Amino acid sequence: MSRPINVLQICDHLGWEGSRMHGVKRLFAWMIPRFDRSRCRVSLLSLRKKDLSEDKLEDYGFPVYYLEKTRFDPTTLPDLVRLLKRLEIDVIQTHGYGATTFGRAAAVWLRMPNVLHEHANLTDTPWFQKIPDVAFNPFTDLAIAVSRSTRRFCIQGRKLAPERVKLVYLGAPLEEFGPRGPQEEEQARRKFGFTDPDLRLVGTVTRLHESKGNRYFIDAAARVVHERPNVRFVVVGEGPLQPDLEAQAEKLAVADKVVFLGFQKDVASAFASFHVTVFPSLWEGTPLTLFESMGMGKAIVSTDADGLRDVMVNEDNALMVPARDPEALSQAILRLLDEPQTAARLSKNALATSRRFDIQAFVDKMSQLYEVLVDRYRQVSGRPRWDYENDFQFLEDGQDPAVGGDDSDLGVPSP
Repeated sequence: MSRPINVLQICDHLGWEGSRMHGVKRLFAWMIPRFDRSRCRVSLLSLRKKDLSEDKLEDYGFPVYYLEKTRFDPTTLPDLVRLLKRLEIDVIQTHGYGATTFGRAAAVWLRMPNVLHEHANLTDTPWFQKIPDVAFNPFTDLAIAVSRSTRRFCIQGRKLAPERVKLVYLGAPLEEFGPRGPQEEEQARRKFGFTDPDLRLVGTVTRLHESKGNRYFIDAAARVVHERPNVRFVVVGEGPLQPDLEAQAEKLAVADKVVFLGFQKDVASAFASFHVTVFPSLWEGTPLTLFESMGMGKAIVSTDADGLRDVMVNEDNALMVPARDPEALSQAILRLLDEPQTAARLSKNALATSRRFDIQAFVDKMSQLYEVLVDRYRQVSGRPRWDYENDFQFLEDGQDPAVGGDDSDLGVPSP
C-alpha cells in the first residue's frame, strides 16, 4: 500500500461537559496511540460539541475533530461526508447510535468500508434507531461485539445479520495494570488515607449507575462489617446515584465503613489498595475495569451478569454469585477475607486469564481488519461480497473457547 490507511473512529460524544476518563473514552485513549502509524493513522471524531473536560483526548497525541451537531441535525451527513473527503479517510469505525447511522450513510455515499462497534447489551433500541438499523444492515461490512450478550443485542436489537457480527473482546494495557508488591500496595492504601495496617479493603471501581449494582455492594457491606469491623468498603467512581448510595450507607449505619473516593485518575493505585475487588453488576458488556483488576492479579468477587460470565469462571479465577443477592455477595467476600489460600489461587488464575486480554492484541486485530477491508474495496472498486466465515476468522482466533462459550443460551446462532 502506497501510504498508511487513514482510519476515523466516530462516536456520538465524548461525555457530558466536564466528564472524566470513563468507558469508551478510556478505550480510545488506550487504543489509538498504540497503532503502528506506518500501517494505520487513526483519528477520532465526535458528532457533538467539543470536549471541555480536563482529560482531553487531544492530549494523547492523535487528532480529534468535532462536528458540534445536535442529535437530529440534518446537516450532520453532508458535513461528515465533507470531512471524510478532506481527511482522505479510507475506513470508518462507529460507536453509538448517531455515529452508526450517519457513519454508515456516509460510507454508502462514498463507497467506503465501515465497521460498527457495539459496546452495549440492551434488549431493544429507541424508536428512532430502528429504521436506520434495518436500512443499513446490508451496507454494514462488519459489526464487532464486545461480549456474547452484546452480540445478541446486535442481532436482536440492532437487526444485524448474525454472520456480520464478530465477537472480539477488548482488553487493558497490561504494562500499566500489572501486579504490585506488598510495599506498593501499602503505599497505595496510605495514598487514599488508609493508614491502619490492620484494615482490609474491599473495593469496586465503577460508575454510580443502576446497572452496576452498587446498592447491593452497600447492602453486602452492612452484612460484612457486622462480623468484621476492620473491613472498609471503598467505592471509586462518580455518577448520579452517589447521594442515594451515601444515604443508604447512612440508613444501614455503615457510613463510617463505606468510603466514597469519587473519580480517581490513577485507577491502578485504586486497585492496588484493595484486598478484594468486587463487581456487583446487574448487567454488563465486558467492563474495562475487569481487565484492569485481573491484570493486577486481584482476588475477585463477581456477579454472574452476562458480560462478566464471558471472562470469569466460578472457583477458577473468581467467586461468582447471583446478581441482586447481597447475602451471597457478602458470604463470598467473607470467604476471600478468611481464606488467604483461596484468594491467592483466584488471584493467580485471574492474572493468567488477563494475558488473553491485552489491549495491544485488540489493536493488532483492528490493524489487520482495516487492511483487509481497504484492500478488498480497492480490488473490486466498491463494496465487496464478503465470505464472513473465512474473511474475518482472524478476529476470533486466539480467543479461548473456554472463555465466553457459545451463544446457545442467548437464542442466537454461534459466531
